[in-house]
Amino acid sequence: MNKKPVELVVVGSIGLDTVATPWERREEILGGSVSFACAGASFFAPVGMVGVVGSDFGKSDLDIYRGFGFDLDGLQVREGRTFRWSGVYEDNMDNRRTLSTELNVFAEFQPELPESYRQAPFLFLANIAPALQLSVLKQIRKPRFIVADTMDLWINVALADLKKVIRRVDLLTLNESEARHLTGERMLIKAARKLLGWGPQHILIKKGEHGAVLFSKRGTFLMPAYPLEEVNDPTGAGDTFAGGFIGQLAAGGKVTEEALRRAMLVGTVMASFNVEAFSLNRLRKLTRREFTRRIGEFKKMLLV
Repeated sequence: MNKKPVELVVVGSIGLDTVATPWERREEILGGSVSFACAGASFFAPVGMVGVVGSDFGKSDLDIYRGFGFDLDGLQVREGRTFRWSGVYEDNMDNRRTLSTELNVFAEFQPELPESYRQAPFLFLANIAPALQLSVLKQIRKPRFIVADTMDLWINVALADLKKVIRRVDLLTLNESEARHLTGERMLIKAARKLLGWGPQHILIKKGEHGAVLFSKRGTFLMPAYPLEEVNDPTGAGDTFAGGFIGQLAAGGKVTEEALRRAMLVGTVMASFNVEAFSLNRLRKLTRREFTRRIGEFKKMLLV
């Protein structure tokens, strides 16, 4: 049986996370930016993952990927241990503290796009070193839309390469503290305006439990977070949002202001499901009916 052509490529980290919340602790559960972003996107478009795991990566975790329908041609398996991260969340479930990071095989990761991925129209560069993001940009041929994520570490140690990435992407996503850090601007509107001047058509600033803001030269669009009674594990929420966001764009095939706003709605709702359980456990059980119902509920909340 012929595989569907990959419409979206996601490049980033794959890891085994040890996560502690004020109520529960889980050890070495499947995580990493690629895992969450691909899961969020897979509901909408054929997605190919590019990442690296060690020889200790379990068959059960690969089966989870296959259950979502990811194309795994871009998944590298190297001798050694898979990337590991551990962290603990404070009572507000928004602030977290990293306890340990073990890069392991991820330290030598060099993204390689299979030939079948190089024609993909949509690309998400998750949070990896800007030099690696640049190497992916050299391999992709004629993408229609590129989204890139970043973090404070790269702003501090790889600013020159990061600015090269920013110039070449269509949308940059980062959180509000990173936006201020990167631009030196205290007010988010000024920070976004400066970033737009560096090349991207759109800036998407994540505000955690307060939602996200999309800036472009055409204006500003606000999207609140979906209100939940309980959050069990916020890990991967931002990547799940990004996956749902760009997966929805890939499904529609158009990148208009209306399509971007619809994609923010979809990404927000997808992230709301992710935080209801550890790892990918909630997304694995998510049905189309549940998703559609929550989209409808959320749209009613947004009516003025």
